[in-house]
Amino acid sequence: MSTESLFKPFQYKNLELKNRIVMAPMTRAQSDNGVPTQQIADYYARRAEAEVGLIISEGTVINRPASKNMQNIPDFYGKEALSGWKNVIDAVHENGGKMGPQIWHVGDTRSSAEYPEIPMEKASTMSLEDIQDTIAQFAASAKSAKDLGFDVLEIHGAHGYLIDQFFWEVTNTRTDEYGGKTLKERSKFAVDIVKAMRAAVGEDFTIIIRLSQWKQQDYAVKLAHTPEEMEEWLLPLKEAGVDIFHCSQRRFWEPEFEGSDLNFAGWAKKITGQPTITVGSVGLEGDFMSAFAGQGTEKTDLSELTRRLERGDFDLVAVGRAILQDPEWVKKVKAGSMDELQDFKAESLAVLY
Repeated sequence: MSTESLFKPFQYKNLELKNRIVMAPMTRAQSDNGVPTQQIADYYARRAEAEVGLIISEGTVINRPASKNMQNIPDFYGKEALSGWKNVIDAVHENGGKMGPQIWHVGDTRSSAEYPEIPMEKASTMSLEDIQDTIAQFAASAKSAKDLGFDVLEIHGAHGYLIDQFFWEVTNTRTDEYGGKTLKERSKFAVDIVKAMRAAVGEDFTIIIRLSQWKQQDYAVKLAHTPEEMEEWLLPLKEAGVDIFHCSQRRFWEPEFEGSDLNFAGWAKKITGQPTITVGSVGLEGDFMSAFAGQGTEKTDLSELTRRLERGDFDLVAVGRAILQDPEWVKKVKAGSMDELQDFKAESLAVLY
Protein backbone atom coordinates (compact mmCIF):
# COMPACT_ATOMS: atom_id res chain seq x y z
CA MET A 1 0.00 0.00 0.00
CA SER A 2 1.42 3.36 -1.05
CA THR A 3 0.67 6.44 1.04
CA GLU A 4 2.44 8.78 -1.37
CA SER A 5 -0.77 10.69 -2.14
CA LEU A 6 -1.01 11.77 1.50
CA PHE A 7 2.35 13.53 1.27
CA LYS A 8 1.87 15.67 -1.81
CA PRO A 9 1.95 19.43 -1.07
CA PHE A 10 -1.33 21.36 -1.13
CA GLN A 11 -1.84 25.01 -2.01
CA TYR A 12 -4.95 27.16 -2.00
CA LYS A 13 -4.81 30.97 -1.99
CA ASN A 14 -2.07 31.87 0.50
CA LEU A 15 -2.26 28.50 2.26
CA GLU A 16 0.65 26.17 1.51
CA LEU A 17 0.78 22.79 3.24
CA LYS A 18 3.57 20.22 3.19
CA ASN A 19 1.12 17.30 3.05
CA ARG A 20 -2.58 16.42 2.99
CA ILE A 21 -2.97 15.47 6.64
CA VAL A 22 -5.02 17.69 8.96
CA MET A 23 -5.23 17.32 12.72
CA ALA A 24 -8.97 17.27 13.34
CA PRO A 25 -10.45 19.60 15.97
CA MET A 26 -10.91 17.77 19.27
CA THR A 27 -12.33 19.35 22.39
CA ARG A 28 -9.81 19.17 25.23
CA ALA A 29 -11.52 21.46 27.80
CA GLN A 30 -8.20 22.06 29.56
CA SER A 31 -7.79 25.82 29.10
CA ASP A 32 -7.98 27.44 32.54
CA ASN A 33 -11.20 29.50 32.59
CA GLY A 34 -10.97 29.77 28.82
CA VAL A 35 -7.30 30.79 28.60
CA PRO A 36 -4.91 28.46 26.71
CA THR A 37 -1.93 27.48 28.85
CA GLN A 38 1.67 26.69 27.97
CA GLN A 39 0.67 23.02 28.11
CA ILE A 40 -1.84 23.67 25.31
CA ALA A 41 0.87 25.38 23.24
CA ASP A 42 3.22 22.44 23.79
CA TYR A 43 0.46 19.96 22.81
CA TYR A 44 -0.08 21.61 19.42
CA ALA A 45 3.62 22.33 18.84
CA ARG A 46 4.37 18.64 19.36
CA ARG A 47 2.05 17.75 16.44
CA ALA A 48 3.52 20.52 14.29
CA GLU A 49 7.04 19.23 14.88
CA ALA A 50 5.82 15.75 13.95
CA GLU A 51 4.85 16.99 10.45
CA VAL A 52 1.07 17.34 10.64
CA GLY A 53 0.26 19.39 7.53
CA LEU A 54 -2.46 21.56 9.07
CA ILE A 55 -3.67 21.73 12.66
CA ILE A 56 -7.26 22.75 13.38
CA SER A 57 -7.61 23.71 17.01
CA GLU A 58 -10.20 22.41 19.39
CA GLY A 59 -13.40 24.44 19.33
CA THR A 60 -12.87 28.01 20.61
CA VAL A 61 -15.85 30.17 21.45
CA ILE A 62 -17.05 33.64 20.53
CA ASN A 63 -18.05 36.39 22.96
CA ARG A 64 -21.69 35.45 23.54
CA PRO A 65 -23.64 34.26 26.59
CA ALA A 66 -23.46 30.48 26.92
CA SER A 67 -21.29 30.12 23.85
CA LYS A 68 -19.64 27.21 25.66
CA ASN A 69 -20.97 24.47 27.91
CA MET A 70 -17.83 23.69 29.91
CA GLN A 71 -15.74 26.22 31.83
CA ASN A 72 -12.35 25.20 30.44
CA ILE A 73 -13.26 25.26 26.76
CA PRO A 74 -11.00 28.01 25.35
CA ASP A 75 -12.26 31.47 24.45
CA PHE A 76 -11.28 33.23 21.23
CA TYR A 77 -11.87 36.74 22.53
CA GLY A 78 -10.52 38.90 25.32
CA LYS A 79 -6.96 40.04 25.95
CA GLU A 80 -5.86 37.13 28.14
CA ALA A 81 -7.23 34.33 25.96
CA LEU A 82 -5.97 35.89 22.73
CA SER A 83 -2.54 36.30 24.30
CA GLY A 84 -2.64 32.58 25.08
CA TRP A 85 -3.55 31.81 21.47
CA LYS A 86 -0.71 34.02 20.25
CA ASN A 87 1.64 31.84 22.25
CA VAL A 88 0.10 28.74 20.64
CA ILE A 89 0.41 29.89 17.03
CA ASP A 90 3.95 31.16 17.59
CA ALA A 91 4.93 27.75 19.00
CA VAL A 92 3.32 25.94 16.07
CA HIS A 93 5.12 28.16 13.54
CA GLU A 94 8.44 27.73 15.34
CA ASN A 95 8.01 23.97 14.87
CA GLY A 96 7.23 24.21 11.17
CA GLY A 97 3.46 23.88 11.36
CA LYS A 98 0.37 25.62 10.01
CA MET A 99 -2.75 26.15 12.13
CA GLY A 100 -6.23 27.63 12.29
CA PRO A 101 -8.65 28.06 15.17
CA GLN A 102 -12.06 26.44 15.01
CA ILE A 103 -14.56 29.16 15.91
CA TRP A 104 -17.65 27.92 17.69
CA HIS A 105 -20.88 28.53 19.58
CA VAL A 106 -22.40 25.45 21.21
CA GLY A 107 -26.01 26.66 21.13
CA ASP A 108 -28.57 24.71 23.12
CA THR A 109 -26.32 21.83 24.19
CA ARG A 110 -25.87 22.18 27.92
CA SER A 111 -23.71 19.27 29.05
CA SER A 112 -23.14 20.32 32.63
CA ALA A 113 -24.51 22.55 35.36
CA GLU A 114 -21.52 24.89 35.28
CA TYR A 115 -23.56 27.85 33.99
CA PRO A 116 -27.05 27.41 35.49
CA GLU A 117 -27.72 31.15 35.54
CA ILE A 118 -27.14 31.59 31.78
CA PRO A 119 -29.88 30.33 29.45
CA MET A 120 -28.49 28.41 26.49
CA GLU A 121 -29.07 30.23 23.21
CA LYS A 122 -31.49 28.45 20.88
CA ALA A 123 -31.95 28.82 17.14
CA SER A 124 -35.71 29.11 17.55
CA THR A 125 -35.76 31.69 20.35
CA MET A 126 -32.84 34.06 19.75
CA SER A 127 -33.95 37.62 19.05
CA LEU A 128 -32.88 39.34 15.85
CA GLU A 129 -30.61 41.49 18.02
CA ASP A 130 -29.05 38.32 19.46
CA ILE A 131 -28.51 36.97 15.97
CA GLN A 132 -26.90 40.13 14.68
CA ASP A 133 -24.53 40.34 17.64
CA THR A 134 -23.64 36.65 17.25
CA ILE A 135 -22.74 37.27 13.60
CA ALA A 136 -20.64 40.26 14.65
CA GLN A 137 -18.83 38.21 17.29
CA PHE A 138 -17.99 35.47 14.78
CA ALA A 139 -16.51 38.21 12.59
CA ALA A 140 -14.56 39.69 15.51
CA SER A 141 -13.01 36.31 16.30
CA ALA A 142 -12.16 35.85 12.61
CA LYS A 143 -10.31 39.17 12.58
CA SER A 144 -8.43 38.15 15.72
CA ALA A 145 -7.36 34.89 14.04
CA LYS A 146 -5.83 36.78 11.16
CA ASP A 147 -4.30 39.46 13.39
CA LEU A 148 -2.64 36.84 15.62
CA GLY A 149 -0.97 35.22 12.61
CA PHE A 150 -3.05 32.07 12.14
CA ASP A 151 -2.88 30.54 8.67
CA VAL A 152 -6.59 29.71 8.26
CA LEU A 153 -9.76 29.62 10.33
CA GLU A 154 -12.55 27.09 10.59
CA ILE A 155 -16.20 27.77 11.36
CA HIS A 156 -17.90 25.01 13.36
CA GLY A 157 -21.20 24.50 11.57
CA ALA A 158 -21.65 20.81 12.40
CA HIS A 159 -22.72 18.25 15.01
CA GLY A 160 -25.88 19.92 16.28
CA TYR A 161 -24.26 23.08 17.67
CA LEU A 162 -25.69 26.57 17.13
CA ILE A 163 -25.09 27.06 13.40
CA ASP A 164 -26.22 23.51 12.74
CA GLN A 165 -29.32 24.10 14.86
CA PHE A 166 -30.32 26.79 12.36
CA PHE A 167 -29.84 24.32 9.47
CA TRP A 168 -32.04 21.64 11.06
CA GLU A 169 -35.83 21.93 10.86
CA VAL A 170 -36.23 20.18 14.22
CA THR A 171 -34.34 22.91 16.10
CA ASN A 172 -35.15 25.85 13.82
CA THR A 173 -38.88 26.57 13.94
CA ARG A 174 -38.51 30.28 13.26
CA THR A 175 -41.02 32.02 11.00
CA ASP A 176 -38.85 35.06 10.20
CA GLU A 177 -36.00 35.46 7.70
CA TYR A 178 -33.78 33.05 9.66
CA GLY A 179 -36.28 30.19 9.48
CA GLY A 180 -38.10 28.50 6.64
CA LYS A 181 -39.30 25.20 5.24
CA THR A 182 -36.25 24.61 3.05
CA LEU A 183 -32.63 23.97 3.97
CA LYS A 184 -31.61 26.87 1.74
CA GLU A 185 -33.81 29.25 3.75
CA ARG A 186 -32.54 27.93 7.08
CA SER A 187 -28.95 28.43 5.87
CA LYS A 188 -29.25 32.23 6.00
CA PHE A 189 -27.71 32.43 9.48
CA ALA A 190 -24.61 30.51 8.35
CA VAL A 191 -24.41 32.47 5.10
CA ASP A 192 -24.53 35.78 6.98
CA ILE A 193 -21.81 34.57 9.37
CA VAL A 194 -19.55 33.56 6.48
CA LYS A 195 -20.09 36.91 4.73
CA ALA A 196 -19.22 38.82 7.90
CA MET A 197 -16.13 36.72 8.55
CA ARG A 198 -15.00 37.08 4.95
CA ALA A 199 -15.34 40.86 5.22
CA ALA A 200 -13.28 40.76 8.43
CA VAL A 201 -10.34 38.80 6.99
CA GLY A 202 -10.28 39.84 3.31
CA GLU A 203 -10.27 37.73 0.17
CA ASP A 204 -6.91 35.96 0.50
CA PHE A 205 -7.38 34.42 3.95
CA THR A 206 -8.66 30.84 3.79
CA ILE A 207 -11.99 30.06 5.46
CA ILE A 208 -12.99 26.46 6.18
CA ILE A 209 -16.43 25.39 7.38
CA ARG A 210 -17.09 22.10 9.13
CA LEU A 211 -20.46 20.59 8.31
CA SER A 212 -22.21 17.31 9.09
CA GLN A 213 -25.39 15.56 8.17
CA TRP A 214 -25.58 13.74 11.54
CA LYS A 215 -26.32 15.49 14.81
CA GLN A 216 -25.28 14.65 18.35
CA GLN A 217 -29.03 14.73 19.01
CA ASP A 218 -29.72 12.13 16.27
CA TYR A 219 -26.99 10.19 14.46
CA ALA A 220 -29.32 9.11 11.63
CA VAL A 221 -30.37 12.62 10.55
CA LYS A 222 -29.67 13.96 7.06
CA LEU A 223 -30.08 17.63 6.21
CA ALA A 224 -29.70 16.90 2.49
CA HIS A 225 -31.39 13.73 1.27
CA THR A 226 -30.38 14.18 -2.37
CA PRO A 227 -27.53 15.80 -4.33
CA GLU A 228 -29.98 18.53 -5.34
CA GLU A 229 -30.70 19.39 -1.70
CA MET A 230 -26.97 19.40 -1.00
CA GLU A 231 -26.50 21.93 -3.81
CA GLU A 232 -29.06 24.23 -2.17
CA TRP A 233 -27.15 23.91 1.11
CA LEU A 234 -23.53 24.22 -0.03
CA LEU A 235 -23.57 26.58 -3.01
CA PRO A 236 -24.83 29.60 -1.02
CA LEU A 237 -22.03 28.98 1.50
CA LYS A 238 -19.48 28.89 -1.31
CA GLU A 239 -20.87 32.13 -2.72
CA ALA A 240 -20.70 33.74 0.72
CA GLY A 241 -16.97 33.02 0.98
CA VAL A 242 -16.27 29.45 2.11
CA ASP A 243 -13.03 28.15 0.58
CA ILE A 244 -12.81 24.60 1.92
CA PHE A 245 -15.59 22.28 3.10
CA HIS A 246 -14.71 20.02 6.03
CA CYS A 247 -17.23 17.19 5.72
CA SER A 248 -17.73 15.32 8.97
CA GLN A 249 -18.81 11.70 8.90
CA ARG A 250 -18.59 9.09 11.62
CA ARG A 251 -17.04 6.69 9.07
CA PHE A 252 -15.42 8.25 6.00
CA TRP A 253 -15.94 5.17 3.81
CA GLU A 254 -19.74 5.28 3.93
CA PRO A 255 -21.48 6.54 0.76
CA GLU A 256 -23.61 9.66 1.11
CA PHE A 257 -26.32 8.84 -1.44
CA GLU A 258 -27.52 5.67 -3.15
CA GLY A 259 -26.07 4.92 -6.57
CA SER A 260 -22.56 6.20 -5.85
CA ASP A 261 -19.74 5.33 -3.47
CA LEU A 262 -18.83 9.01 -3.03
CA ASN A 263 -18.76 10.05 0.60
CA PHE A 264 -19.85 13.45 1.94
CA ALA A 265 -16.55 15.12 1.05
CA GLY A 266 -16.69 13.58 -2.42
CA TRP A 267 -20.15 14.97 -3.09
CA ALA A 268 -19.26 18.38 -1.64
CA LYS A 269 -16.29 18.66 -3.99
CA LYS A 270 -18.34 17.51 -6.96
CA ILE A 271 -21.10 20.03 -6.20
CA THR A 272 -19.04 23.08 -5.27
CA GLY A 273 -15.77 22.59 -7.13
CA GLN A 274 -14.01 23.64 -3.92
CA PRO A 275 -11.38 21.68 -1.99
CA THR A 276 -12.78 19.36 0.67
CA ILE A 277 -11.55 17.62 3.81
CA THR A 278 -12.76 14.12 4.63
CA VAL A 279 -12.87 12.85 8.21
CA GLY A 280 -14.27 9.95 10.18
CA SER A 281 -12.44 7.03 11.80
CA VAL A 282 -9.32 7.43 9.63
CA GLY A 283 -6.83 4.71 10.55
CA LEU A 284 -9.14 3.14 13.13
CA GLU A 285 -11.81 0.43 13.11
CA GLY A 286 -14.44 2.04 15.35
CA ASP A 287 -16.04 5.47 15.17
CA PHE A 288 -15.32 8.19 17.71
CA MET A 289 -18.56 7.81 19.66
CA SER A 290 -17.19 4.57 21.10
CA ALA A 291 -14.43 6.58 22.77
CA PHE A 292 -16.99 8.59 24.73
CA ALA A 293 -18.42 5.29 25.91
CA GLY A 294 -14.99 4.41 27.29
CA GLN A 295 -14.03 2.05 24.48
CA GLY A 296 -10.78 1.87 22.59
CA THR A 297 -10.48 0.69 19.01
CA GLU A 298 -7.94 -1.11 16.87
CA LYS A 299 -5.87 0.49 14.13
CA THR A 300 -6.62 -0.36 10.50
CA ASP A 301 -4.93 0.22 7.16
CA LEU A 302 -5.26 3.29 4.93
CA SER A 303 -5.86 1.59 1.59
CA GLU A 304 -9.48 2.72 1.14
CA LEU A 305 -8.58 6.25 2.20
CA THR A 306 -5.74 6.53 -0.29
CA ARG A 307 -7.85 4.98 -3.05
CA ARG A 308 -10.42 7.73 -2.67
CA LEU A 309 -7.79 10.46 -2.33
CA GLU A 310 -5.97 9.30 -5.46
CA ARG A 311 -9.30 9.24 -7.33
CA GLY A 312 -9.71 12.92 -6.46
CA ASP A 313 -12.75 12.60 -4.20
CA PHE A 314 -11.27 15.04 -1.67
CA ASP A 315 -8.10 17.05 -1.12
CA LEU A 316 -7.26 16.77 2.57
CA VAL A 317 -7.72 14.15 5.27
CA ALA A 318 -8.50 15.00 8.89
CA VAL A 319 -7.19 12.59 11.51
CA GLY A 320 -8.40 12.84 15.09
CA ARG A 321 -7.97 10.06 17.63
CA ALA A 322 -4.97 8.45 15.90
CA ILE A 323 -2.97 11.70 16.21
CA LEU A 324 -4.33 12.29 19.71
CA GLN A 325 -3.07 8.84 20.71
CA ASP A 326 0.29 9.21 18.94
CA PRO A 327 1.78 12.62 18.05
CA GLU A 328 4.24 10.81 15.73
CA TRP A 329 1.47 9.21 13.63
CA VAL A 330 2.21 11.27 10.49
CA LYS A 331 5.95 10.54 10.59
CA LYS A 332 5.30 6.82 10.99
CA VAL A 333 2.89 6.73 8.06
CA LYS A 334 5.34 8.68 5.90
CA ALA A 335 8.15 6.26 6.77
CA GLY A 336 5.94 3.26 6.02
CA SER A 337 6.24 2.09 9.62
CA MET A 338 2.63 0.93 9.77
CA ASP A 339 3.43 -1.76 12.32
CA GLU A 340 4.42 0.99 14.77
CA LEU A 341 1.01 2.70 14.63
CA GLN A 342 -0.96 2.39 17.85
CA ASP A 343 -4.46 1.26 18.71
CA PHE A 344 -6.57 4.01 20.26
CA LYS A 345 -7.10 3.89 24.01
CA ALA A 346 -10.14 5.72 25.37
CA GLU A 347 -8.20 7.12 28.34
CA SER A 348 -6.25 9.27 25.85
CA LEU A 349 -9.29 11.55 25.61
CA ALA A 350 -8.55 12.88 29.08
CA VAL A 351 -4.79 13.31 28.60
CA LEU A 352 -2.97 16.29 27.12
CA TYR A 353 0.47 15.35 25.84
